[in-house]
Amino acid sequence: MMIKNLLLGALAIAAISCKSNAQEKSADGETTASNTQDYKVSKTEAEWQSILTPEEFNILREAGTEPPFTSPLNEETSPGTLICAACYAPLYENEHKFKSGTGWPSYDRAIDGAIVLDSDMKIGYKRDEAKCATCGSHLGHIFNDGPEETTGKRHCINGVALDFVPEGQALPELRK
Repeated sequence: MMIKNLLLGALAIAAISCKSNAQEKSADGETTASNTQDYKVSKTEAEWQSILTPEEFNILREAGTEPPFTSPLNEETSPGTLICAACYAPLYENEHKFKSGTGWPSYDRAIDGAIVLDSDMKIGYKRDEAKCATCGSHLGHIFNDGPEETTGKRHCINGVALDFVPEGQALPELRK
């Protein structure tokens, strides 16, 4: 009887602590990815390696980080759209860019529905990781130290993860 009660208690705890595999919305409206997220563009790691440069693969697929102050996008202020370097999905409008002084391109918001958030504990504390909602590629991180007069958010994004499409130029089709 005691073993049966222990088993039932363990099952109840497991059921309560399990989370759904569906996307969730955070308090500020960002979509949160689950570990079993399905993406519109999905490739094997070998397929990604065959179409991305080694630097793009490291950042986009292995969650690497480019050295600060190395991206030409830091100084890009022309009107246009930033797209995912892996799948070409539109992610950011350059009008929402600001100078953060951190060494990485920074935006106060993404295009609606363009990114999903994930938890990143790689450096010993929790950070909000920004991923492309279309292919799941790592873009960078989101912090709460952005411009207070807009969103208060700082999307700190690796320039290697983005391609710039000037305003008036057609966006490329999604890479399937």
